[in-house]
Amino acid sequence: MQRFLSSTQVAPVLTRHPLKTKLCSLMLALLATTHAIADTLVIKADALVDVENNTVLSAPLVIVENNIIRYVGKQGSQTIPDDAQVLDLSGHTLLPGLMDMHVHLTSDANLHGYRRLKVSTPRSAITGVKNAQSTLMAGFTTVRNVGAPGYADVALRDAINEGDVLGPRMYVSGPSIGVTGGHCDNNLLPFEYDVQSEGVADGPWAVRTKVRQNIKYGADVIKFCATGGVLSKGTKVGAQQFSFEEMQALITEAHLRGLTVAAHAHGTSGIKDAIRAGVDSIEHGSFLDDEAIALAKKMGTYLSMDIYVTEYILGEGEKAGILEESLAKERTVGKRQRDNFTKALNAGVKMVFGSDAGVYPHGDNARQLSRMVRFGMTPMQAIQAATIHSADLLGKAKLIGSVSEGKLADIIAVKGDVMADMTLLEHVQVVIKDGVIVKK
Repeated sequence: MQRFLSSTQVAPVLTRHPLKTKLCSLMLALLATTHAIADTLVIKADALVDVENNTVLSAPLVIVENNIIRYVGKQGSQTIPDDAQVLDLSGHTLLPGLMDMHVHLTSDANLHGYRRLKVSTPRSAITGVKNAQSTLMAGFTTVRNVGAPGYADVALRDAINEGDVLGPRMYVSGPSIGVTGGHCDNNLLPFEYDVQSEGVADGPWAVRTKVRQNIKYGADVIKFCATGGVLSKGTKVGAQQFSFEEMQALITEAHLRGLTVAAHAHGTSGIKDAIRAGVDSIEHGSFLDDEAIALAKKMGTYLSMDIYVTEYILGEGEKAGILEESLAKERTVGKRQRDNFTKALNAGVKMVFGSDAGVYPHGDNARQLSRMVRFGMTPMQAIQAATIHSADLLGKAKLIGSVSEGKLADIIAVKGDVMADMTLLEHVQVVIKDGVIVKK
């Protein structure tokens, strides 16, 4: 078998060149994606979180051939091929690659409010390259990008898929769809500038056209704004924006084409109309009431509730340029959202992990996991929300979401017992995406 230099062996060669450290790190990461993969990779560890069977397997043995998991069992249960690469992770716990269903990779967490007016679409795409790498190094091997200007997320996804840049597997929405003056519009400038976000559409046929346009230019998922939001100027966070008829037209059009739909929805009536119209996931869900929770459970609608981000907005948001209007809205939203997260969980509503990274720094996504436990989830439930349940929402549960035979080899490792300390997932030591070791 042909052997290639490991990243450890390549590092001294690269660092002798007078490039800056960050560029060298990026080159090393890219080398990991461009070198051939060993035919067989064998992974040993102390434990494996089995999200499909709600158990933790001790002394696991995982065998990967190219990018597919071919065997999962106990150490000593299978003969290891002589020419296999063995990755001995004693003291570590293995998990499926984490999945975040609500990110904005092309957004800079340090640029909010009026500061975002200076960012061009090409610049946001370049920002996305940096953020994609940070996200992958944090252990998130799959993300759903719900909103980006100029189809920058489509370009970033394609660059990752073609091996040009390093990042997670991306499912992308392109521009978010919203009403004139709504949360998905640009409301920062006065009338004479005649500025409108590219996803603005009013009326059932107009929203169908926007769905078709997003699909034409490469969207995998459709995202729309059902209600006002925290970070938009001039919107009431709980107010419904699209009518039921508009939501129904949008969702029907997307489903006809085989795409799932995510609805930004804080307000109660907007949440309920989106669920009744057949939406696949509710993003934020801050002002859920008992009827909305019951509807979500009945319809099988997933909730993606970003219950960490309030800490960043209220603690660091002013320095990042978040408007006082938005800070005031967040003060009314945060506690309600967390209380309703617990209510929905106790009612048995399906939940996925969605961080809203981009509002806060990419790479810190996993900080939310400990909060999900703090507000009611067991460690296993939180990990399932960020793995197998997210894969199910994407319609990809047969391909990703667990360390199981026949699935793509997306595997991470943390040192210690993650079931006893969820904050360990904020410091992932090993990342394997699609059978390639990208961090060790």
